[in-house]
Amino acid sequence: MLKVFKLPDLGEGLTESEIVSWKVAVGETVKLNQIIAEVETAKAVVELPSPYSGVITELHEAPGAVVEVGNPIVSFDVVGEAGTDDDAPAGSAAHAEPAAARREATLVGYGAAVETGKRPARKTRAHAMASAPTTAPVPSTPAPLETPAGRPAAERPRSTPPVRKFARDAGVDLEQVAGTGPYGLITRDDVIAAQGAPASPAVLAESLADPLVGTPSAGGPRTLGGAPREVRTPIKGMRKHTAQAMVDSAFTAPHATEFLTIDVTPMMELLERLRADRAYRDVKLTPLTIAAKAVTIALERQPTLNSRWDAQAQEIVQLNYVNLGIAAATPRGLMVPNIKDAQSLDFRSLAGALRDLAVTAKEGRTAPEALRGGTFSITNIGVFGIDGGTPILNPGEAGILALGQVREQPWGYRGEVVLRQLTTLSLSFDHRLVDGEQGSRFLADIGTIMADPGMLITML
Repeated sequence: MLKVFKLPDLGEGLTESEIVSWKVAVGETVKLNQIIAEVETAKAVVELPSPYSGVITELHEAPGAVVEVGNPIVSFDVVGEAGTDDDAPAGSAAHAEPAAARREATLVGYGAAVETGKRPARKTRAHAMASAPTTAPVPSTPAPLETPAGRPAAERPRSTPPVRKFARDAGVDLEQVAGTGPYGLITRDDVIAAQGAPASPAVLAESLADPLVGTPSAGGPRTLGGAPREVRTPIKGMRKHTAQAMVDSAFTAPHATEFLTIDVTPMMELLERLRADRAYRDVKLTPLTIAAKAVTIALERQPTLNSRWDAQAQEIVQLNYVNLGIAAATPRGLMVPNIKDAQSLDFRSLAGALRDLAVTAKEGRTAPEALRGGTFSITNIGVFGIDGGTPILNPGEAGILALGQVREQPWGYRGEVVLRQLTTLSLSFDHRLVDGEQGSRFLADIGTIMADPGMLITML
């Protein structure tokens, strides 16, 4: 029986997704729940399992295509069935499917409905697009540079769409190319080098004429990195979602930002002692770990920082749990996955949750569920050598804390000016929900804990 699988809603009413790559080809036999594709929503890259066991008869969309939810993406000839799912009348033998054939996959938390006895016939749209072979997708997972021989078999080459097109036109197999760009990214120069000779003028001109790449300098002044003078990238997926979220936040919630510089020398000494402790040797401990714990304590003392504004209901919603968001810079853009019920975790468990969150985000495996429901966020700009800034609220949240870098600076200490380890905390909050006094007290609590972690016992 012919089964047409339509793109499901992968979370919270998302209307479209991009086909990143196909893991199967036309004519291939697949099993139930076998991964058949990777799709990118506005929030995450998701592996799509097969809802049927059968033979792939058609791939309706090519990698890179943006598909609306509900549109067909792949067709199957279901094993052991006859006829088609679309033209068999309701109640016919074609619908008397054995239980094993009726089982469908659970798609990222959304279970496909189990088919039963009778149902009305349905129609599908004709698709003229020919099936396309699998091509390398946009890079989503950073990894150390590896040679083609050392690359794991399941790993796809990391490159950009213009470079992939250039490689196809030049007849170069990206699987055989070692990338020299960031995180092993395959560049145009890598493709040219793999040819053993410069690309022909015709191929180079055709590739550079691609609207995603722009126009070459044609003998003009040197450009940055020797790249074309302009590079155009479609605004879609995570970048599109992040941009819209930041605009909505900046022009909906009236932001106020406060700064506090503190001496964190005692905190850094505590971290050193804990790292040497047997109980914490397998846990990554950083200033972010202390800040995360401090936030959960301070939110209990100043709960307005953990509320949200419900404009439709004209209500302020007080949240008595903390889903702690941690801003993460990934190859796909900014993501803010959150640790559910962070207020219930002890220090060691919270440190482990932070480690797992960071690893998952960098590998591009963050689940959509982890990106939903945040109540307060932290952004660690100190890892980039930045002292402070004015962070923008994650939409729907009342506050966000930015951690600056920890560095030695002159500081007044016990009547003398000495070198101490200082950092600057930057707190932005929604002034509809949080008054200046509440924001100031919250920031002061965070500063007290980070400056002298022993003061924590006075707040419990």
